[in-house]
This record gives sequence, C-alpha cells and structure tokens, in this order.
Amino acid sequence: MAETGAGAGAGPTIDAALAGIGEAGPALTAAVAVIGGYLLGSVPVAVLVGRVHGVDPRDVGDRNPGYWNVKERLGRRAAVPVFVGDTIKGTLAALLALLVSGAHTSSSGTVSGASAVPVYLAVAAAMAGHAWPVFAGFRGGRSVLTFAGGIAVICPPAFGLAVAALVATALAARSFAVGARVAVFAVPVLQWPFAPAELVAATGGLMCLIGLRFVLATRSARRR
Repeated sequence: MAETGAGAGAGPTIDAALAGIGEAGPALTAAVAVIGGYLLGSVPVAVLVGRVHGVDPRDVGDRNPGYWNVKERLGRRAAVPVFVGDTIKGTLAALLALLVSGAHTSSSGTVSGASAVPVYLAVAAAMAGHAWPVFAGFRGGRSVLTFAGGIAVICPPAFGLAVAALVATALAARSFAVGARVAVFAVPVLQWPFAPAELVAATGGLMCLIGLRFVLATRSARRR
C-alpha cells in the first residue's frame, strides 16, 4: 500500500482557497473584493508614519494624510514609506480581487472577463478606505496613490506609460507635482489602446472618486 506524503491531505492551499471563492459565485467574489479592498485601503500609512515622528498629518499643513503633506512637514525621507505604502494598498487590493476571480487578463496583462468587475470594485473600495479609513476615524486622504497602485494591476501597459509621462513632464517642467497631475489625467487615454471602452469609462469613474475627495476636502478647509 503506497504511503501518503507528509503534506498530502493537510488541507487546501491558499491558492486553492482563493480559487474556491471564485467558484462559489460572483456575489461572494465581489464581497471579498470590496471588503478586502476597503480594509487594505483603510491602513493609515501617513498617520502611522507621522506618529513615529510625533506628528499627526491630519492636524498640520493642509491636513491631508498623504505623501505631499508628510513630505512638507517631515521631509522626503520620512514621506517615502507613505508614497510606497499608499500605492501598494491599491495594488494589493487589485491583486486580491484578481486572484479570487480567476485571474482573467488579456494578452497585454489588462484585466478582462470575469476579473474586470471584482478588480475595479476592489480598487474603488481601497480608494474609499484610504479616503474614509475605518482604522483612523474615517479621516483620510485623497486616494491618488491608491488609484495609481490599482492601475498597475488593472492595465500594466497604461501604468508604465503613465510613469513615463510623469518622468518626462516632471523633467520638462522641473516639477514632480505637475508630472504627477499629467500622468493621472492621462491614464484613461493611455489605457484606451489596451482595454475596451467600458473599462476605460470605469477608470474614469475611479478618477471621479479622487475628484469627490478633493471637493470635500476643499469644503472642509473653507469651514475652518
């Protein structure tokens, strides 16, 4: 009688468990994407970094707990973890949704088929979590970097071209801020050759979340 390997039958692997969620139906897949995305987005990276330095970025400067405010208050070195962390939140949320939905992508790596809706939902939820984080009293940032991290998974070619646009514009204008704005607004145009119109429109919808957060932040500043 053949012997069973030491690890056999020990239980499903993580990959198998994630695949099982996708097989359970689109509703469960969407729920995992939204809940997971929101919780990831809610990790208050800027607040945690600021706490190490004895500062709450929500109470100083423009009161935005994000990269720019931390950089202005604490310097570029302290702000690097914020830049990386806020970006990765969007990337991890999108990757989670991609995995639980079967990892459907086109030849260019762009999300497609059954993965498109869950991935967009996860990125939207991560952006909402960043803007209204459950772990930080629902006082969050503007979700620009979280959006960028999500786009890296949604459409890798567009993300790469946007980074190139950022670098080129920043060098030409001698301003990283200008380059960042150009790169963000260019994303739908850069995505167009690689994705169907409905996904480009969905990307525009994600950008509307950024716009909403900016409007709300401006109104809040005027009331102070």
